[in-house]
Amino acid sequence: MNPDDFPTPDVDVPSTAASELRQSITDGDSVAVLDTRNDSDFQEWHVDGPNVEIENVPYYEFLGEEVDEALLDRVPVGDPLVVLCAKGGASEYVAGELIEAGRDVVHLDGGMEAWARIYERIKIEDYDGPGAVYQYHRPSSGCLGYLVVSDGEAAVIDPLRSFTDRYVDDAAALDAELVYALDTHVHADHVSGVRDLNETSVGVIPAEAVPRGVTYDEEVSTAADGDTFSIGNVEIETVHTPGHTSGMTSYLVGDSLLATGDGLFIESVARPDLEEGDEGAPDAARQLYETLQERILSLDDDVLIGGAHVSDAAEPAADGSYTAPLGQLVEEMDALTYEKGEFVETVLADMPPRPANYEDIIATNLGKQTVDDQEAFRLELGPNNCAASQESMAGD
Repeated sequence: MNPDDFPTPDVDVPSTAASELRQSITDGDSVAVLDTRNDSDFQEWHVDGPNVEIENVPYYEFLGEEVDEALLDRVPVGDPLVVLCAKGGASEYVAGELIEAGRDVVHLDGGMEAWARIYERIKIEDYDGPGAVYQYHRPSSGCLGYLVVSDGEAAVIDPLRSFTDRYVDDAAALDAELVYALDTHVHADHVSGVRDLNETSVGVIPAEAVPRGVTYDEEVSTAADGDTFSIGNVEIETVHTPGHTSGMTSYLVGDSLLATGDGLFIESVARPDLEEGDEGAPDAARQLYETLQERILSLDDDVLIGGAHVSDAAEPAADGSYTAPLGQLVEEMDALTYEKGEFVETVLADMPPRPANYEDIIATNLGKQTVDDQEAFRLELGPNNCAASQESMAGD
């Protein structure tokens, strides 16, 4: 049976919005979730959090005349229990069955697709340069982006295609016009919004990324090492930081925050195998080491680091953003103090699975294939997995 083709339940099934579920998790409420997708989908990505109790029981196990006690024993108890699936059809049916069995249940309207549309913006309070910097966070995948605002102008760093209208609207709400959209590299986990935003602002890609086979470099601007972009009275400096990819580029905002893309995260460093595969990974890891030591760790300790992704292992700063001073990361991340050989060995030892659909996403971001908005959104579903193993990076 198609999980989106279930009959209407015999009882009224209350629903909750993805934003409400997210707010409960953020507020620290105890949240119980029943995920009714297939096990493989659940293992790939699911709702998570320190205050979330979640179990996976596929929807087809609820098909039958009634829900027996053995099945009920596998279902968590919530106040209420949130039942979800991919799009909301199967979960509404399962929720109805559980209500008839006497459970306090709601189903997640829109399912995991609605969860993937949550996109939060928070002001980075510890940024002490000119203007203001905001961080975007997509909880479903951990993708992060940045909005720089100053004197009526704005720039977005690492925009997602699925949220291009959001950046324009947010800039307007902050009395600014979006004038630049900058990518740090050819992303492997989400479809970039730079080309779409290039229609109303200036799209920028790293010059060092063009040799990978970018097909639209003449339609957008390119940023070479040392180039600067002015946003009001904020200077954004281009810093070539290869390792994760050959074209990986960071942007130093107001001399106070380094948007590192996938070079350095607040809980880990980049994985080096997504451009050249396993064979090229050792050379890329050595290049990443040199980048970290010579280009990033040479900055002042109080420069904030903000990556393009975050994992469940990361702890947010006091302002809720996923940023941290460089000096703090050196203290907390042993890998940043290793000699080259130990660093390379550590990074290569335990890499997670590659991002879902990464080959199609890379091809799309290079301009070598075209997908519509719906397919672009589908390709992005799931975790980003662009970092090396967090467990191997941190100290004891």
